[in-house]
Amino acid sequence: MGPVMNDFETLYRQSADPWQVRSSWYEQRKRAVLMASLPQPRYARILELGCGNGEMTRRLAARCDAMVAVDGAATAIALCQQALRQDGLRNVRTRVARLPDEWPVDEGATFDLIVVSELAYYIAGTDLPVFLARCRAMLAPGGEWAMCHYTRDLDGRPQPTPALHARIDALEGLCRVVHHQDERYLLDIWRRGRERPGARPEGLKPD
Repeated sequence: MGPVMNDFETLYRQSADPWQVRSSWYEQRKRAVLMASLPQPRYARILELGCGNGEMTRRLAARCDAMVAVDGAATAIALCQQALRQDGLRNVRTRVARLPDEWPVDEGATFDLIVVSELAYYIAGTDLPVFLARCRAMLAPGGEWAMCHYTRDLDGRPQPTPALHARIDALEGLCRVVHHQDERYLLDIWRRGRERPGARPEGLKPD
């Protein structure tokens, strides 16, 4: 049985890079493809869910004004903070949160880009629709949502990647703008439509 959500803290205590995201050519190439696939050169606010040791975080931070990076493992967050300090990046807030039960940002907050990589297929049962709905609600009008997940067999993964991404296709108000099918991973990016002038964004309460 492979790692489940509860094991991530143990894995990061045993190794600062348990999945070789720094040294593996597969991981380096996948990051480069994701970064090159982002439709905008720069974003005002980014939310990264499942930041791990910060290898993707440091690249996303260089393309935004402000960012929130989240992981369920406190050791991973400490490693992420170290990577950001090494790069001199000061525009990132980090959060430890067990998704989706612990949500790292306030209700009503919105982001221009949400990135979820190698995380959502670990979320099972009724937690998955909650997770997807919260991501959807935090997309600003015109905001983009990137999902990148391994497609081959993976022990401990309750969600197959194609079915996982298909669930986002079914969410109202989203249009897929990027689709990249690699032999080992699937990358999709959706964009939220812009509301009519004067309309209140979904999920926000009136003053």
